[in-house]
Amino acid sequence: MTRISLITGASRGLGRNTALSIARQGGDVIFTYRSQEAEAQAVVAEIEALGRKAVALQLDAGDISTFEAFAGRVRVALREVWGRENFDHLVNNAGHGDYALIGETNEAQFDALVNVHFKGVYFLTQTLLPLIADGGRIVNLSTGLTRITYPGYAAYAAAKGAVEVLTRYLAKELGKRGIAVNTVAPGAIETDFGGGVVRDDPHLNKMFAEMTALGRVGLPDDIGPMIASLLSDANRWVTAQRIEVSGGQAL
Repeated sequence: MTRISLITGASRGLGRNTALSIARQGGDVIFTYRSQEAEAQAVVAEIEALGRKAVALQLDAGDISTFEAFAGRVRVALREVWGRENFDHLVNNAGHGDYALIGETNEAQFDALVNVHFKGVYFLTQTLLPLIADGGRIVNLSTGLTRITYPGYAAYAAAKGAVEVLTRYLAKELGKRGIAVNTVAPGAIETDFGGGVVRDDPHLNKMFAEMTALGRVGLPDDIGPMIASLLSDANRWVTAQRIEVSGGQAL
C-alpha cells in the first residue's frame, strides 16, 4: 500500500524539498501552505509529474482554532483521493524566523514564534493523532540553534527546544501504537528562511561554512532526502532521537 505523508509548510523551502523527496521514493503527499496557493499548486504539479498523488490544503500552523476544521479537510482528501481513513507520516515543518535580541524581543514576536513552532506543533499533532496509522512516523523539525547559540534567535531556538522535549514524550506515549517520533535539526541552510539571510548574506554564509566540517552551508537537497529516508522502513527502529543534519557544524 502506498504511504501517505502529511507535511506542513511545503510550498517552499525544506518542506517542498521533503515533499518531492518523498514522491521520488514512491510516496504520496498531503501538504499545507499558508498563503501562497500558486506556489503550492506548482508543487502539486511537480509531484504529479513524478507519477505520485498530492493534495495542497491551506493552513495557518499557528492558529489552533482552525485545526479541527483542517483535520476534517484531511479526512475528505483521504477518502476522495486515496479511499483511506488515515495517513502514515506527519512532518511538522511549517515555521518562520524572526531575528531579535532578548532585550529587544516584543511579546507579539515571541507569541508568533511559540504559536507556530511549539504550541501549533503540539495541538496539530494532538488533533491529527486519530488519523495517523499505527506503525506510522512523526518527524518534528528543529534547528542547530538548540545546540549552539547565535545572538538574536533566543525565542526561536527556545521554542524549538520545547519541540525536542515534546518529541521524546510523543515517542514514549505513542510507542504502544508502533509510531516512531524523531526530531530533525538542520544547521545553516540556504533557503528564504529568515528573509534568506544565510543564502543572501555572503559574510554570514562564509562564516557558517568555515565553522562546518564539510566546508559549506547546507542546501534543501541535503535535508529533504534525509527526512524521506527517516520515514522509510529501513529506519523503523529509530525513535525519540534528535538527529542533526548540519554537515558537522560547530564541532
